[in-house]
Amino acid sequence: MVIRIVLADDHPLTRVGIRDYLLKEEEFELVGEASDGIEAGRLIENKKPDIALLDIRMPGESGVSLARKVRELSPSTAVIMLTSYDAQQYVLSSLKAGAKGFVLKTATPEDLARAIRIVASGGLYLDSEVSQAMEGPGFSPENLSSREREVLLEAARGLSSKEIAGKLYISERTVQTHLGSIYDKLGAKNKTEAMLLALKYGVVSLEELLE
Repeated sequence: MVIRIVLADDHPLTRVGIRDYLLKEEEFELVGEASDGIEAGRLIENKKPDIALLDIRMPGESGVSLARKVRELSPSTAVIMLTSYDAQQYVLSSLKAGAKGFVLKTATPEDLARAIRIVASGGLYLDSEVSQAMEGPGFSPENLSSREREVLLEAARGLSSKEIAGKLYISERTVQTHLGSIYDKLGAKNKTEAMLLALKYGVVSLEELLE
């Protein structure tokens, strides 16, 4: 199966390098190339690619902002974010925007190809450097109680402790206690790390996060 791809990156050297690699691979077909988010949006809408490789920061419109629109522009297109930044907030904001992959620009061509294949087949791909940073010590999904899972999911959706308390009919102090327990069990330092680990270990699904 040939995977049709739109590539968008405002750095010419990066874009040319990725383009040259994609053109060498028989299983990939580059159907469009853009240097800004607005142009990329038009290409995605017109070409309806299988994969959109989007720089997380572009003039006109950022990759994160464009990822939110892709669901309407071309529902069958899956987004993979390309970025020089491995900060966890970028990963979570990308996933919440609908991206199914996150690849650092320091990745090898083989890693990029693997990400494209996995995402094109319906999977979720996080760059190996991000995944390694998210390794939890001996964690299994059963370690979280059902209430802790509920608290974690609402926190990852952006709700404050006060809002979570109101939604789950518990006290704000109880929410904080649950979050502390969640972080300890997952080996996480904060909400973002906890959510990434929860995704990694199947505690919550990307679909639940995006609801």
